[in-house]
Amino acid sequence: MRIFIASDIHGSAVNLEKFFSIVDSELPGHPDTKVVLLGDTYNHGPRNPLPEGYAPMRVAKLLNDAMSFITVIKGNCDSEVDEMISNFPIIGDFGMEWNGRTVYFTHGHKVNPDNPQPRAKAGDIVFYGHFHKPSVKDVNGVKYVCVGSVGIPFDGTPSSYAVLDEDKVTLKSFAGEVLDSFDLA
Repeated sequence: MRIFIASDIHGSAVNLEKFFSIVDSELPGHPDTKVVLLGDTYNHGPRNPLPEGYAPMRVAKLLNDAMSFITVIKGNCDSEVDEMISNFPIIGDFGMEWNGRTVYFTHGHKVNPDNPQPRAKAGDIVFYGHFHKPSVKDVNGVKYVCVGSVGIPFDGTPSSYAVLDEDKVTLKSFAGEVLDSFDLA
């Protein structure tokens, strides 16, 4: 199985379409591909500018059409009204077993390298967004992967996402540049 992880769409239909195009290009060789979206799906939030292609209802349509293979986590800019336009649940943080380790998925405003996941142990991975800048940090043997932002990347960083494969994590830009990676040996 392969999991694509992205965050912080903030209503950018244009960039969500680009992301789904990337995912679609991977599907022929990986029919069991899943997508986890780490929150801040529709709203741009009061501190952020409007993203390119801001169209929350178009984002809702794209996500509703993809509901068979997506999981969406609630971020700090998501609200109850977002659930009214979504044909899928918007859930809280969660973890899953992955080849002998636990992989956690969170938005990042509560759990991040500065406020670590209390149940994580060395070898585990925490995927998060919220900060809009892709990075990989090691905190006591736990890898914290900030997947960046689909809709509003900060400080000149590109729109980005992560891929969790059986044996590797790769952080990539929409242009296909590998921003960081590590093996799960």
